[in-house]
Amino acid sequence: MPGPRLRGVIEGIPSYKPGRPAAPGGPVSYKLSSNENPYPPLPGVLESVTEAAGSLNRYPDMGCSALYAQLSERFGVPAAHLAAGTGSVGVAQQLLQATAGPGDEVIYAWRSFEAYPIITQISGAASVRVPLTGGAAREAHDLDAMADAVTDRTRLVFVCNPNNPTGAALTRAELERFLDRVPRDVLVVLDEAYREFVRDEAVVDGLELYRDRPNVCVLRTFSKAYGLAGLRVGFAVAHEPVAAALRKTAVPFGVSELAQEAAIASLRSEDALLERVEALVKERTRVLGELRSQGWTVPESQANFVWLRLGERTSAFADRAEEAGVTVRPFEGEGVRVTIGETAANDIFLQVAAAFLKEL
Repeated sequence: MPGPRLRGVIEGIPSYKPGRPAAPGGPVSYKLSSNENPYPPLPGVLESVTEAAGSLNRYPDMGCSALYAQLSERFGVPAAHLAAGTGSVGVAQQLLQATAGPGDEVIYAWRSFEAYPIITQISGAASVRVPLTGGAAREAHDLDAMADAVTDRTRLVFVCNPNNPTGAALTRAELERFLDRVPRDVLVVLDEAYREFVRDEAVVDGLELYRDRPNVCVLRTFSKAYGLAGLRVGFAVAHEPVAAALRKTAVPFGVSELAQEAAIASLRSEDALLERVEALVKERTRVLGELRSQGWTVPESQANFVWLRLGERTSAFADRAEEAGVTVRPFEGEGVRVTIGETAANDIFLQVAAAFLKEL
C-alpha cells in the first residue's frame, strides 16, 4: 500500500554522522570525535540555567531580546543585524531557506563541514564542491577556483574559516581578494564556529569584513569555545535584510530559554573563557609539534582539532585509537579529525599516531 508522497529531493540525502561517544564501562575513556570543549560550563552558567529551568512551563523569548542586547554590546553590531538559531548549523539551514531553492547553486569547499551538502540538498539547490588546495600540508580553500565556479545560478557561498575538518584558515588578503570577485547579489557566509581558537594574526575576523559588505554574513556558535554544545545556540551577524530574513525562517521558539540564559552568562564570563581557550591552544601547539616530530605532515590548525590525511587507512587508524581508549572522527577514505581534549586523551592519541606511522 503506497504511503504519502515525499519530496524527491529527500532521496539520497546523506545522514549527518555525529562523533562516536566514549563507550560507558568499556575500554574507550575519551571522546575526541565531536570538537567539544572538555571543560564544564563557564562560571555562572549552571546557576543561570537552573534558575531558568523554573519557568519551563513558559515559552522562551522568541525575539531573543536579552541575548541580542548582550551580543550587540560584545561585538559592536546593531541588534537588528543579529539572528539566533539552534546552533550555527541551524542558522546555516535558515540561510538556505532564505536564499536558495530548485535551480539554484550553492558553492563550498570540499572537504569542509559535512552539513553543507545535507542542508543544500534539503533546500532543493545543487551543490558545487570545490576541492581543497595546498596538499596535505595545508588543505585550504581554493578561493580562486571557488570564485571561478560562481555562475548566474549561484545564490550562496559557504566559506568555513577555520575549515572543518582540516583546521586551515584564510587570511584577510585572501578573503578580500575573493570577495572582490563575487557578485554583490551572491551571499557569502563566513562560518566561524572556531574563531576563538585562531592565533594567526593574518587570519581575518569576519566581522571586520561584514561591516562594509552587505553580501557577507558571519556565523558564530556557543557550542565550541563556550562549551554549550548540548544547548544548541548559535547566531548570525549580517546586514538587516539578511538578518530579518533569518529571523523569518527561524523555527518559532527554537532557541530555548535555558540556551539563551546560558549564552548570556557565558558572554559575561569572558575572562574564564579566554583562559580555557588559551589552555586548549597551548595543547594544540603541543600536539601539532609532536605529530610533526613523529614524521606526520599535518595542516597548521587554527581550530580545536587536528587533521590527519590517511586515505584508505582511515578506518584502521580510527579502530586503533578506539582500542587504545579514544574515539576520533573518521571520514572514510580521506582522514581523521581529532579534537584537542584533555592532556591524557591527547597523549593516548599521540601514542597511537606514533605506532601507526611506523606501520605505514
